[in-house]
Amino acid sequence: MQSSISVLGAGSWGTALAVQAARNGCPTLLWGHNAIHTAALSTDKENKHYLPGLQLPESLTITNSLEEAAHFSPVILISVPSHAFRDTLINLKPFINEKTSIAWATKGFNPDEGLLLSQIVEQTLSKTTHTAVLSGPTFAREVASGLPTAITIASANPNFSEHLANILHNHCFRTYTSKDIIGVQVGGAVKNVLAIAAGIADGLGFGANTRAALITRGLQEIIRLGTKLGGQTDTFMGLAGLGDLILTCTDDQSRNRRFGLALGQGKNREETIKEIGQEIEGVSAARETYLLSVKHNIDMPITEQTYKVLYENIDPLNAVQNLLARNQKAES
Repeated sequence: MQSSISVLGAGSWGTALAVQAARNGCPTLLWGHNAIHTAALSTDKENKHYLPGLQLPESLTITNSLEEAAHFSPVILISVPSHAFRDTLINLKPFINEKTSIAWATKGFNPDEGLLLSQIVEQTLSKTTHTAVLSGPTFAREVASGLPTAITIASANPNFSEHLANILHNHCFRTYTSKDIIGVQVGGAVKNVLAIAAGIADGLGFGANTRAALITRGLQEIIRLGTKLGGQTDTFMGLAGLGDLILTCTDDQSRNRRFGLALGQGKNREETIKEIGQEIEGVSAARETYLLSVKHNIDMPITEQTYKVLYENIDPLNAVQNLLARNQKAES
């Protein structure tokens, strides 16, 4: 029987993943919650809002019915913003059964309790549900354009991670499997916070030296939190850790980096969010990551200062000065 997949979330990343699967000859359905948006996708064969200029495969099925998505395939790949993740699962639950496997490409913590998304799946569905997370240095437009890309697929069930890998892998999209579902999730969430910090530094006019220092020390923050939560150090040195961190901190395709740049340049926060026009996961992740660092007594100074810029309205320049004013210490 040929593999199939339903992708939930018709934004840029969900659309790109659906395109990737469909191009591989996999029967693929793309679900979006907005009926007007999904109707336009079906008519135009293009996601004009999120990926303008890129044609959707004729074979790609489009719907705004979660019931149809659930019945289309036993493999569900979720790519909605983190704040919508739990509600999406709740709405999906009546239409799935014990044979349904859940994967997600959402990067972030649950905004209410700061839980990993794998914990939300366990709470909402079942601890026995086969789950996987996809993460790595990936910009949606480059994936949809067929440019070379590599990602990590992590699952406690090797058969499920291999199954997803076979659906997505081809000559320009390389998939690596892992069992470290915790580490992959932490890397994907916290790197967005650090991308905002890197953007702020560049917006203030600091140079490459500062950016490199932020990335390097930021990686240490990811490792400290990730290992405390149960992740493996090696994961954070790979695609879902260092790879994704470098990408989002250095390239202006990153919404989180662009948001930080605007803050560093003194631009209005709300106007910047409106101008970017897509979810900026690092904003909520900054709060959740900071609260986790406090809860577990973990030293995460870059995260802390980013949180204070976003939620305590301290001046970005003061935040950088606070980092520089820290006591000298050995590198670790």
